[in-house]
Amino acid sequence: MTTVRCMLPVIVGLLTFFPARALAAQGGEMDCIIEPKVTVAISSSVEGLLETVTVDRGDIVAEGQVLAALESSVEKAIVAVARARTQMEAPIKAGEVRVDFGGRQLARAEDVFRDGGISFKEVDEAATAKALAEVSVIEGRDNKRLAELELERALAALAVRTIRSPVTGVVTERLLASGEFAKQAPILKVAQLDPLRVEVFVPVAHLGKIAVGMLAEVLPEAPVNGVYQARVTVVDRVVDAASGTYGVRLELPNPDYRLSAGLKCKVRFGR
Repeated sequence: MTTVRCMLPVIVGLLTFFPARALAAQGGEMDCIIEPKVTVAISSSVEGLLETVTVDRGDIVAEGQVLAALESSVEKAIVAVARARTQMEAPIKAGEVRVDFGGRQLARAEDVFRDGGISFKEVDEAATAKALAEVSVIEGRDNKRLAELELERALAALAVRTIRSPVTGVVTERLLASGEFAKQAPILKVAQLDPLRVEVFVPVAHLGKIAVGMLAEVLPEAPVNGVYQARVTVVDRVVDAASGTYGVRLELPNPDYRLSAGLKCKVRFGR
């Protein structure tokens, strides 16, 4: 009797540490469905005529890849003008020459003033001319900085007319083609297939036996078959009273795109 009492804490600890194994022994396989991690409806943030759509349904795309572009001849011209302004050095160079000349002129005026050849008014005028030349150099540099900012704005306006993929995945739909007018409606839909998302509805009897981070085995339906390891990422805290179930989400790696989204499956916890 004493031995049994001593073993009870160990038994309880093992059941707590291996909740998934206890669940597998009681519940067996549960129905699930494999879905994309995320499906993105890609549209343009600005309106315009679609010049090109570079991908079609079924194409694999990488994050940041160009998918489509709006007609942007005006924006490109604005960028060219703004870039030209950033390269204009003449106003600054002219101001620097005036500063140099004004410095020499002031020095000569001060020498003549010390000899009594001119009045202080003329020295003051020479000093003012030099100071104004220095201001013109500062103004030229300020204008150059403003031109650089204008170029950044023009480049940003041009960039939003190029539509890039926000995720790595597969194009599932192409909704608009070249020559159509793009507003806020989606142009393409892209599904991220690595990793995949596995949704399971677990009977409420197993509440508390599944935890985030727990491993499970996913068995896709025929003809795919096979056994794949996934990890629990979400356990719902609200039970659906009508069905007596609660949701569990798993993350299933799919680096080679061997598995397709939309497949039905079975899941075994703790095997």
